[in-house]
Amino acid sequence: MSKRNVEILDTTLRDGAQAEGISFSVNDKFQVVETLSDLGVRYIEAGNPGSNPKDREFYNRFRSDPPAMAESQLAAFGSTRRKNSLAEEDANVRELLAAGTPVIVIFGKVWDLEVRDILRCSLKENQAMIRDTIAYCRSQGREVIFDAEHYFEACAANRDYALSCLTAACEGGASVVCLCDTNGATMPETIASLTREAVAALPDVRVGIHCHNDAGLAVAGSIAAVLAGASHVQGTLNGIGERCGNANLSTIIANLHIKYQISCIPEENLARLTPLSRLMADIANLTLPNGEPYVGLSAFTHKGGMHVDGVKKNPITFEHIDPAAVGNSRRFLLSEVSGRSAVLDIVRRVKPDIDRDAPEVGRVLQKMKEMEHLGYQYEGAEASLELLVCKELGIYAPFFSLEKLRIASEQPKSGANSAYTYIKILVDGVGEATAAEGEGPVNAMDRALQRAMEVFYPELTRVRLTDFKVRVINADATASKVRTLIESTDGRQIWNTVGVSTDILEASWQALVDSLEYKLMRRQLEWEE
Repeated sequence: MSKRNVEILDTTLRDGAQAEGISFSVNDKFQVVETLSDLGVRYIEAGNPGSNPKDREFYNRFRSDPPAMAESQLAAFGSTRRKNSLAEEDANVRELLAAGTPVIVIFGKVWDLEVRDILRCSLKENQAMIRDTIAYCRSQGREVIFDAEHYFEACAANRDYALSCLTAACEGGASVVCLCDTNGATMPETIASLTREAVAALPDVRVGIHCHNDAGLAVAGSIAAVLAGASHVQGTLNGIGERCGNANLSTIIANLHIKYQISCIPEENLARLTPLSRLMADIANLTLPNGEPYVGLSAFTHKGGMHVDGVKKNPITFEHIDPAAVGNSRRFLLSEVSGRSAVLDIVRRVKPDIDRDAPEVGRVLQKMKEMEHLGYQYEGAEASLELLVCKELGIYAPFFSLEKLRIASEQPKSGANSAYTYIKILVDGVGEATAAEGEGPVNAMDRALQRAMEVFYPELTRVRLTDFKVRVINADATASKVRTLIESTDGRQIWNTVGVSTDILEASWQALVDSLEYKLMRRQLEWEE
């Protein structure tokens, strides 16, 4: 039996862009297209060309200089024609066609309540709006996908009418009719039942599913629809979207491929799922949750004790798949309770042939315990731990030396950037002095250090700090010792570093330096992909 296929439509540039805090520039939009094309999704929905100047500029650039899209097709998004008008005279429809995309997604009303109260037209006229708009776009040589808005609420109110609207879309020439759980509150069993009914009623088109996550079931609902016969799934790669988000395609793709043997991207691209999901988060200026299934930093992370021992002896005891299948990797969290075998894994990353009983392993373990006694915590800062190992094995050499560092802060604040840092570093005897402003002294220090380092190490331009935490580790009023934890990314990898001091700026400096030097050490040890 041949493997079943399901096509993916990613709507990050349309539905995802409606998420709170998201604002894609035109250049960002092209990066998103490139990322999704690299993953091999079938359709990339890129928004309504007539809705705002930014989308209009995107489509103009796409027409004049289209990016290479081997596996993917770009789709413009818009509504049916206005009531009591001709599709060919409708300004919105003309904008959709002018966008020049090979595919157009048309959304329309199928809920009789919306037809009466929102469109304020007859049920028959709404059906004609759906049919006419799709037929006209088809006559212009475009593939058309029809999004049936509020489909599940529509079926609860008037199932016969909802289905008749899908039939009208088919009569117009739609290749896909997509059932939209617009309010994100339909239970998976209802989605499965109504999808199965639509598939049976419409044998000549592909039936799709578009779920929102308001009840936390967008992934479950999407998979239920596929198992009921849907062959088209819409969502966003990291689940971003309005309100509680859209169906998370990184989870859906992995589940369909691995758990159900249903293909939805080229098989060889599945191992790119983690780095491309992280890159997408970086483009959106978001921090990918550590606990994200399959692609999160903690998805295959184990702490000391029974779980670590079990995974070392047989990974299937505590891992449901091989992390490499989706481009992720296994991590063991180490702490002062860790034994020699746990530390050995970190040491062997640096020195693969080292013996378990080698004195270096004991030395690393002892040093780690000494540092944790001082307040360092390597459980959440494996990058700093790997640097410590490199230092103990004698293969670390500083990538720069600090000659001067001056930090100043204005009080009361006179503007957004209330602090500045002056820094001078030396690399192989060559000096670089620079200064930077920031929203506070740590931000200014981060900007100045990175600016100076980039002169010598251009690869650091991709590195950015994504999280910064401070913890008090011994209560002594204003003389307390603090631990700073920094999370950094280059758009593909994520790593964490730690610093400890009674001076919060000193602790932050340690973690910042480790963050940049870890990136450089990865390259030096050929850990980069």
